Amino acid sequence: MSGNRAVAYKGPGIVEVVDTPYPEFELKDGPGVNPANVGRKVPHGVILRTVSTNICGSDQHMVRGRTTAPEGLILGHEITGEVIEVGPDVEFIKVGDIVSVPFNIACGRCRNCKEGKTGICLNVNPDRPGSAYGYVDMGGWVGGQAEYVLVPYADWNLLKFPDREQALEKILDLTMLSDIFPTGFHGAYTAGVRPGSTVYIAGAGPVGVAAAVGAQLLGAACVIVGDLNPDRLAQVRSFGCETVDVSKGDPRDQIEQILGVPEVECGVDAVGFEARGHGADAGHEAPATVLNSLMDLTEAGGSLGIPGLYVTGDPGGVDEAAKVGSLSIRLGLGWAKSLSFATGQCPVMKYNRQLMQAILHDKVQIAKAVNATAIPLDEAPAAYAEFDQGAAKKYVLDPNGYITA
Repeated sequence: MSGNRAVAYKGPGIVEVVDTPYPEFELKDGPGVNPANVGRKVPHGVILRTVSTNICGSDQHMVRGRTTAPEGLILGHEITGEVIEVGPDVEFIKVGDIVSVPFNIACGRCRNCKEGKTGICLNVNPDRPGSAYGYVDMGGWVGGQAEYVLVPYADWNLLKFPDREQALEKILDLTMLSDIFPTGFHGAYTAGVRPGSTVYIAGAGPVGVAAAVGAQLLGAACVIVGDLNPDRLAQVRSFGCETVDVSKGDPRDQIEQILGVPEVECGVDAVGFEARGHGADAGHEAPATVLNSLMDLTEAGGSLGIPGLYVTGDPGGVDEAAKVGSLSIRLGLGWAKSLSFATGQCPVMKYNRQLMQAILHDKVQIAKAVNATAIPLDEAPAAYAEFDQGAAKKYVLDPNGYITA
């Protein structure tokens, strides 16, 4: 093998499918690679032929130019693949296995990994705890929107599907295990959703949809999803959620019409730092809007799950504070109401095996819920543009023809 094709960020608003080197069991220099990681040997890794790899809203933040991502960065952290090569230190994963790749890169050896905190592994990113494929400031591990990709610490990181034929039959569901399904479920779980809960989820993009499905799986009595996009609101109604159109004003008023009270027990932020205002301010970016709204409409003693992305560097921030991730949030209100907050990367390995079982035993249809749409690798630039315009779809790239076959 010598060739590879992948989706690269080429500047604000621009992605291209490019020729890129076939992966080796060593980290090479390239866009976004931390200098301290260059030359790092990966005998514990495997090379995958990509089965499916999804476009994520987190990718979209970079493509919009809202991060410090360098031009040329190979994108993609939602990866499912077939093992075609194994490093000499790999013991349990075998050639031919179909596997899901958690977007968190974790060593399995450090204190945080041993405590299940795989989103903040101490050994894979020289700059800070935590790493991911194809993402800005995450150590420079090459992204997986490609024909082939390297995965380190394979015995630890990879979730092997028990049956190849069943996996390929359910691939549009199983591909969601690498990120958005565990991430959305994590948002609902950390918000304290349990049987009988009332839940408000801000954001009807794919992660918000996954959070809604997760809340239903956890037994919520009523799941309410808020957004500005009518197509996305229609999508969440299609599987039994109530909806709030935040362009019409304060979500509290619409929540009261649904529940009889203007509060919920559990709140989830599936929007993040590119949040917009509500009501008359819906056309303007206001990055603290969702967090402040959730503190207002979550009842005293409740919890907020915050899977929505917040960054430490945003060149397009609305003011100097926002450009460094400093937001004007009403912490006093949250304190006065004794609210709990859960933030940060979802530790995918905490949930992915259980969610796989739910998919394989037909307890959940996450692909249908997020409107999974498979496309060839060459259509990635058009899909990024459509997703940026608010398409109510989850685009799944099929670089090697597994899905169409």
